[in-house]
Amino acid sequence: MLDIYTSLEVGKTASRAVYKTVKSENITDDCWVNLYSPTESEISRVETELNIPQEFLRYPLDEEERPRIDYDDDTDTVLIIIDIPSTIRENDSVTYETAPLGIILNDKHIVTVSLRQTALLDHFIENRVKDLFIPYRTRFTIQILYAVAREYLRLLRYIDKMLEVAENELEKAVSNKELYKRLDLSKSLVYFASSLKSNEAVLEKLMRGRTVKLYEEDEDLLEDVVIEYKQAHEMADVYTNIVSTTTDAYASIISNNMNDIMKVLAAATIVLTIPDLIGCFFGQNFPMPWDPEFLNQPMPFFSILTSCVLSVVLTAYILKKKRIL
Repeated sequence: MLDIYTSLEVGKTASRAVYKTVKSENITDDCWVNLYSPTESEISRVETELNIPQEFLRYPLDEEERPRIDYDDDTDTVLIIIDIPSTIRENDSVTYETAPLGIILNDKHIVTVSLRQTALLDHFIENRVKDLFIPYRTRFTIQILYAVAREYLRLLRYIDKMLEVAENELEKAVSNKELYKRLDLSKSLVYFASSLKSNEAVLEKLMRGRTVKLYEEDEDLLEDVVIEYKQAHEMADVYTNIVSTTTDAYASIISNNMNDIMKVLAAATIVLTIPDLIGCFFGQNFPMPWDPEFLNQPMPFFSILTSCVLSVVLTAYILKKKRIL
């Protein structure tokens, strides 16, 4: 899909004009071109009309592409690739991954390229971002980076809540379902931590101001963005360590529970084996209570019965004393 947006002045305040983002049909100067899941014809159109290198439009469409900044001398075009969080829903499970987002800057346009529709860009489209003016391409880029950082923080807080719920469920009963849920969250945190680290490297390069010219207000906003990314990175690392530690603890609990069960079963087998040995030794060749001869020879039956009961009690006592039973 190819969407084109421009800024339209809708009023003025005492100090500045007020703009809103509106959709356009044609590519003009100072517009924003949003490409997601683009077709070959859309890529060719943007490449031709905006004089952007085709590889700059294709790099962000590779899911394995790493965050970086690239510059083309011939067209004076800057490509910024960052990782943004994405939500994957399968049946009842929800996992979080990261996907590349490309931001392309030239003299008159800004282009965003992604493999799939990006929900966080809807805030800009729906005029929910303060002081958005598309012709200020550098500031617009930094605002996108800031929105990405805020989205990471929002999802990390949500993951923290999900971890608490999963932990409460595990305290009640250890089940594979809850462990799989923690495994999915752990994978999401690893993706987030890795992507945030790479995004920080991109921000540090932007801070130098060599590839993209920064104005004084832009520098202040970019510093705030760097702080947000550092906070998100630290949160991801902390949550990853917590999940790893608690998962190891639950694995130990499961192992201990299994050992306790096996120990009880082994002790019960020992307790029940001894009477069986006694019965086998005598062969039970004596009259039973329902036999006519029982009244004349009751002692063998009661002797064996007493021996079995005493052996069970004695064996259970010994195992209990040794903390096996």
